[in-house]
Amino acid sequence: MTEQAFMQRAIALALEKMRTNSGGPFGAVIVRNNTIISEGWNEVTSSNDPTAHAEIVAIRRACALLGAFNLPDCDIYTSCEPCPMCLGAIYWARLRRVYYANSRAEASQIGFDDGFIYGEVARVPELRKIPHFRLMTDDAQVAFKEWAASPEKIRY
Repeated sequence: MTEQAFMQRAIALALEKMRTNSGGPFGAVIVRNNTIISEGWNEVTSSNDPTAHAEIVAIRRACALLGAFNLPDCDIYTSCEPCPMCLGAIYWARLRRVYYANSRAEASQIGFDDGFIYGEVARVPELRKIPHFRLMTDDAQVAFKEWAASPEKIRY
């Protein structure tokens, strides 16, 4: 398949699943060795899960299929530029490349404005719109210290 065909599949998923009220107008596919290994579409409203964006769903399915928590030899094709959450997941999954169709500015024009979240991420926690308070306890650092010292940890 070609890059255009992979993108066309992501776009087709967005349209098909939006029309069946599965969620918003977003679709994604993950490709490995020139083959689609997983597909995802926005399932936010159909699953009552605010994290069920197309990219997240596709990443979860690809990782489950491969039995791995990262995808360094995979590319993602998504019908829209990833939101901050999906962008973070893409980096955590170590995807090789991102191909997107619609821009975040175009998404904003139809009611999906992530500009606010991009701005919030850049702020110090104390100045964010949703108040953030650091609350330490005596044992708050125990897990961190044990992780740092553990020779058996699996880095990710």
